[in-house]
Amino acid sequence: MELTDQVALVTGAASGIGRAIARRFARAGARVVVADLDHGAAGATAREIDADSRRALGIAMDVTDERAVDGGVAEVVSQFGRVDVLVSNAGIQIVHPLEEFSYAEWKKLMAIHLDGAFLTTRACLPHMYKAGRGSLIYMGSVHSKLASVLKAPYVTAKHGLIGLAKTMAKEGAPHGVRANVICPGFVRTPLVERQIPEQARTLGMSEEDVIRKVMLKDTVDGEFTTLDDVAEVALLFAAFPTNALTGQSLVVSHGWYMQ
Repeated sequence: MELTDQVALVTGAASGIGRAIARRFARAGARVVVADLDHGAAGATAREIDADSRRALGIAMDVTDERAVDGGVAEVVSQFGRVDVLVSNAGIQIVHPLEEFSYAEWKKLMAIHLDGAFLTTRACLPHMYKAGRGSLIYMGSVHSKLASVLKAPYVTAKHGLIGLAKTMAKEGAPHGVRANVICPGFVRTPLVERQIPEQARTLGMSEEDVIRKVMLKDTVDGEFTTLDDVAEVALLFAAFPTNALTGQSLVVSHGWYMQ
């Protein structure tokens, strides 16, 4: 599938899943905007994609800051003339039993995952509606479908993204805008790497047992989902040509969750 000359904005794209998606979109012909809290890292990833900066742009974006989001999207449109695809990927993880979560931690996680999805969607929609086309892609998780201990705000936020996508599928349809959610299993990103020792301490088991008995125990093959796995699904959602594929959530988890 191709994205020739389409403009894709990917948040949290300086590393991990976002970076893999940005690189895959570029190979499919898109002009890519790498948005990240770390401006230097965003610029470095953009230069990896296109050293001449004609088809890739790195921008600083705090997805919880309304002015930063609106300004970042305005910069995208100023540089490339439009925005065709949004991948709302920025996210964090905090692991505690619920009674140990501070309200500040709860609000921080919700703000990045849910407020960030709302703000970036709202900023991109006028440009997509004007063009009569667009694809909104939200980075959910298997935790958009089920729960795990120690992750109450993360599970809550990821469930919320499915509700947002379903609503935007209905609101966007008259304007040619689709909305879908990718639900990966465990991918060995920096976010997951940090979870392994955290869960080992909390659950009183070895890191190897966290991987084998907690993270991958319900997969069909004991394998992590890969960055490439997720990026290919993002390309499918971005490039799909009709409203036949909208309001959906696709699980990519080596069978951890089947629907």
